[in-house]
Amino acid sequence: MRVAALALLASALFVAAPSTADAQPVAKVYRVGVILTAASHEVKGVATELDEGLRELGYVEGRNLVIERRFAEGKPERLDGLAAELVRLNVDVIVTGSNPVIVAVKRATATIPVVMAVSRDPVGSGFVATLARPGGNITGMANEPAPEIVGKNLELLKEAVPKAARVALLWNPGERGAATYRAAVEQAAAKLGMTLVPVEARRREDVEGAFATIAREGAKAVMVLPDAGGLMSYGPSIAGQFRRAAVYVDKIFKGARPGDLAVEQPSTFELVINLKAARAIGLAIPHPLRVRADRLIE
Repeated sequence: MRVAALALLASALFVAAPSTADAQPVAKVYRVGVILTAASHEVKGVATELDEGLRELGYVEGRNLVIERRFAEGKPERLDGLAAELVRLNVDVIVTGSNPVIVAVKRATATIPVVMAVSRDPVGSGFVATLARPGGNITGMANEPAPEIVGKNLELLKEAVPKAARVALLWNPGERGAATYRAAVEQAAAKLGMTLVPVEARRREDVEGAFATIAREGAKAVMVLPDAGGLMSYGPSIAGQFRRAAVYVDKIFKGARPGDLAVEQPSTFELVINLKAARAIGLAIPHPLRVRADRLIE
């Protein structure tokens, strides 16, 4: 009887114990690092687009996703430290914005996958081997299909301000790829019969002095690299590119290697005109240009 009772008890325990095959797998929690040069309040919109893109793909912060956000608060000298911090946290993917950020992250790691939400001339800047086959640990998106897109910005500026024959180009020569885009603007200026006055600004602190130089040079308008300025811009939607970066993150989470994911070039562009800025400087934007705008900022 005792043997039978023990056998019955063992049988009951065996039935009650869950098998390894029936156990529910623990959902993996992914860690994404995000680094941006600007202050958090300045780029809230683009950061939100990345979050929304990840949510659409099933990644919810606090459930199966942790996002480590780092902002340099407009101080590029902080980027190396922020990149090193994310590497120490051993995040699964790092999403970057702008070339200086990519440079810092590239210095910090050659193994953690990196998704460029925005980049200028990624091949010429040494971030990837080719657009089709990036190689290494970096992939993502380029800002423009070609540097000539900045020439289009100059054409639009001439249309908005027809009398601006002398135009300043505010640019940062220390940023990789900047010389390529400056050359494209110079070529466009020559075709349009405009005089271009290049003025350097490597840091935010240089901007005030740069505009004093622009005033002394007698420029009637200013074009800004790499960003279009406060009056109007023509180019890819930066917010849209951050949303698209989520697709790359998802592919990497699912096992894709960054070096095998082609760098995308934008196929759609938007013209944004800041009417508030135009009114502040007493400029009337021509009606044909206004109706072509994808977005008007009132």
